[in-house]
Amino acid sequence: MKTDFLVIGSGIAGLTYALKVAEQFPDKKVLVITKATTDETNTKYAQGGIAGVWDEEKDSFEKHIEDTLIAGDGLCDEKIVEIVVKEGPERIREIIEYGARFDKDENGGYALGREGGHSEFRILHHKDVTGKEMERALVDAVNKRKNIEVINHCFVIDIITQHHLGYLVTKSTPDITCYGVYVLNLHNNQIEKIIADVTLLASGGCGQAYRTTTNPKIATGDGIAMVYRAKGRIENMEFIQFHPTALYEPGQSPSFLITEAVRGDGGILRNKNGEAFMEQYDTRKDLAPRDIVARAIDNEMKKGGTEHVYLDCRHIDKEKFIHHFPNIYEKCLSIGIDITQQMIPVAPAAHYSCGGIKTDEYARTSIKNLYACGECASTGLHGANRLASNSLLEAMVFAHRAFIDVCNENYRATIVDEVPDWIATGTTDPKEMILITQSLKELQQIMSDYVGIVRTDVRLQRAMKRLDLLHEETEELYRSTKVSPQLCELRNLITVGYLIVKGAEFRKESRGLHYNTNHLEKSRLLQNTIL
Repeated sequence: MKTDFLVIGSGIAGLTYALKVAEQFPDKKVLVITKATTDETNTKYAQGGIAGVWDEEKDSFEKHIEDTLIAGDGLCDEKIVEIVVKEGPERIREIIEYGARFDKDENGGYALGREGGHSEFRILHHKDVTGKEMERALVDAVNKRKNIEVINHCFVIDIITQHHLGYLVTKSTPDITCYGVYVLNLHNNQIEKIIADVTLLASGGCGQAYRTTTNPKIATGDGIAMVYRAKGRIENMEFIQFHPTALYEPGQSPSFLITEAVRGDGGILRNKNGEAFMEQYDTRKDLAPRDIVARAIDNEMKKGGTEHVYLDCRHIDKEKFIHHFPNIYEKCLSIGIDITQQMIPVAPAAHYSCGGIKTDEYARTSIKNLYACGECASTGLHGANRLASNSLLEAMVFAHRAFIDVCNENYRATIVDEVPDWIATGTTDPKEMILITQSLKELQQIMSDYVGIVRTDVRLQRAMKRLDLLHEETEELYRSTKVSPQLCELRNLITVGYLIVKGAEFRKESRGLHYNTNHLEKSRLLQNTIL
């Protein structure tokens, strides 16, 4: 298959870009591929909202920039932060034009929320399902474009580069170029190639590397792993954000997210004794940035010997809570928790990757004709810790900037007829799926126990040794059996785990989301870790 524009992923980043290029180039073909259904993305599960300077009488770009820089703990690219904050409101207006509905107050203006790390009320939201509403609006708009084709259940295996044409490609190879991708078509179980002029990776995050995560099953770091295998640049993978407040339900995966906006509306974190503890850790109390709150909860759990703490919402007006957080209210009620009478048990869960595929201010990767945006990308916005509700904003801003770059024709056509078909001779069907499922459990256990909220040098060394063994076993399985989505996801997650651990080993300091008790003195000497 050949296409003009290839988009991998159907979340807010991928669909925003697809819509823009389809509208700009009505005679060209835009192909969106996703390994699940169109709306099964991390975007769908984003609850809190999207940050943007909306009320310029009370808020300002300077305040939003400062909040982002403070949360990022000295590693944000200030130029990128300014770009995202200043261009963000226009991108929000665009998605409103596409049909996204945000909650309004009694005066007809947008009801703005506040979350941890924000100095002002600037979060636009739709109840507690903001991402789902934004995804709905984009899917509806995509379905109306005749030159956009969406193929579901199409699993990308690898990016096609000069390597597949028989050339030796290393990290120092100049002009590594993306010609398209190899995909496993789950409709016919055949491996096919898609050749494209331009490819955008919007493949999401990697939360499934951990045992407990708010991310859906599809968040297996596929794009990051593929770019690393293609010798592209990856950075800052050690900065994995744990959301402080996931609903504590042992054995449930993914974990149900209790949005930070609940604390923005007055929710209070309490330990097993019912004591509010956040004031012991930060003057901002429950509205401190996520890295601080997650570490505080982790410490309280260890001190008390418990597996969770509590979020107290009993003092919040019931009608107000139900209006703003109807899904959280219903979810809690379904497991026997009436938020007006009982506190909500919560614990941190892997939530967001602040690092990823290194990109510039126009979402260009180190590989020619390959763009990346959304959670799989490392743009420089988040630094060592993402400010709440900046992710949806970042995705839309860089989707637009990739589109602008394409309009300027900063790429050259890469249709290559010599790309070989995928060779699968000599392989067999996997006879024991338990080899894959058990290895996945081992990976998640390793990452959760040794590379979680709090780390040490010894834990990281132990994690790396165990990952090496998992890598060897999985590569042997990959060579000897037929490709399956489960095997590819395992392989990608092991690569992501390696990148997280390697980045954490390089960083001889504690900063933001990377907290190593052997390196508590911040040196400020080590900057971005590029792998």
